Formats: sequence, structure tokens, C-alpha cells
Amino acid sequence: MSIPHYLREGYLTVEELKELIGLPSEERLRRGPVAIPECPQQIPCTPCKEVCPTGAVAMERPNDIPKVDYEKCIGCSLCVQICPGLAFFMVHYIGDRARITMPHELLPLPRVGEEVVLLNRIGEPVGKGKVVAVIPREKAKGDTPIITVEVPIELAWEVRAVRVVRE
Repeated sequence: MSIPHYLREGYLTVEELKELIGLPSEERLRRGPVAIPECPQQIPCTPCKEVCPTGAVAMERPNDIPKVDYEKCIGCSLCVQICPGLAFFMVHYIGDRARITMPHELLPLPRVGEEVVLLNRIGEPVGKGKVVAVIPREKAKGDTPIITVEVPIELAWEVRAVRVVRE
């Protein structure tokens, strides 16, 4: 039996994400932000399910992989804020851009309007984006600040972190 890439390398590929989780339709992505769980391992963890105000996050058992009913998701980002594994993201298509809402553990915390370096799942730079929202630690549901960054739409499924570069 072969070991899945995400267990061998420590991160999901976009192909694994599509296969294991499934992605929302482009129409849904254009309608508003939608939660994307990138949590492929069966571990006992349910904060995302518990915090969801619409019941969009489904897990029959605590060890199940969270599944999001993309039509029920209202884009509130509470799952992103509460996830202890930092494995939830929000994606929203706006014209030729995408907005990605993600946890941000690195210092310094970016500021709204600031240009940042976009990083893929393994920390490689893939472009530049603009921070459009910041929820600092003290206002987030969990212990981690949450940011929303605007990126080129073709990077929507690659960008999962940012680096702040200040002179």
C-alpha cells in the first residue's frame, strides 16, 4: 500500500484536495466566500463543525474528515478562525482576482492595504498580493490572526500563506 503524498511530504497537492475534499463550483466561488477544509487526516477534532452557524461542516464521527456543504456555507470564516490545525481557508472569486482568507502565524502581522509575498503550501514564493482584511489574534475566535489577501485568480488554489516584507 503506498503512502499518500500528503503524509509523505506533509502537505496536500491541489490534485489531492480535489480528490479528497472536492472543490466548489466556479458559480459558488463567485457568489461569495466559501470554506475549504484542507484536513485529510482522520483525527479526533470537531471545532469547525461545532462553530459553524449553518451546519455546513459535516462530520458523522469526531474522526471523520470534515466535509463542507458549499451551498450552506455563508462565508463567515469562523471555521478558519477556530481550526487548531490551521487547515481551513476561504476562497472567493471576484472578477479576475481571488480572495483567500487564511490563518497567519508569522510575524509581523500584515496591515490592510499592504503588499505581501504570496507563498504556496511548501513556502515557495509564487507572486504578490494585497491584504484586504486582518482579524488580529485578540478578535479571532481561535488563537491565530486571520488575514484575507487578494491574489491573481490563477493562484487561488496555490496560495496558503504570505510573507510580509517591510523595508
